Amino acid sequence: ELSGKAKDKQDLLTAFGIKNADTKLPVIGIVSRFAAQKGFDLIAQIADRLAREEMIIVALGAGDKAYEEMFQRLHKQFPNKIAVKVAYDNAIAHKIEAGADMFLMPSRYEPCGLNQIYSLKYGTVPIVRATGGLDDTIEPWDARTGKGTGFKFTEYNGESLLLTIKEALTAYRDQTSWQALMRNGMNKDFSWNASAREYGKVYERVRQLRTANHSAPEKVLVS
Repeated sequence: ELSGKAKDKQDLLTAFGIKNADTKLPVIGIVSRFAAQKGFDLIAQIADRLAREEMIIVALGAGDKAYEEMFQRLHKQFPNKIAVKVAYDNAIAHKIEAGADMFLMPSRYEPCGLNQIYSLKYGTVPIVRATGGLDDTIEPWDARTGKGTGFKFTEYNGESLLLTIKEALTAYRDQTSWQALMRNGMNKDFSWNASAREYGKVYERVRQLRTANHSAPEKVLVS
């Protein structure tokens, strides 16, 4: 339910020791292994510009020392806007999924990916790179039609990531539209039953095409 989001957000900020934060600012959450494969090289390219945007970033994970130190440096510079826990803690991961407004997954490649699906169920909007399972599960938001579940970028570079984050931040300002986006994600069905229904539709279309082809009259060539 959307009614619990504000409390979840405050609990998240408290867990990361962010005090006196403007709770109207969007919170972007990260739960990941800190590695280039997960897109952290892109985050590093734009880190200082990202820190100056009107938002808060909370990151949980561990991995490449350079990326751990990057987040620690940013936290020292922007203590009420950037926070990191270099560890993996399932309870904190749960708080991020539930309390963040957006969830960032800019992976270089991602065969499947589950965190974006968990995020959708919590009304936390994914920002992802269009690759593998991320591309398959997240539909780009279109404010004109009210369709979509998140934000995606294709080109693997920092500028594309930054532009997509800015697009999400702009969309967040229209809370009526944003809540519709949240509900779209919460209503997505990724169960096996849903997959079976989709496969059933494909097989039915194939069957209809085969029937139509077999019933079509043969053309007679006249010389």
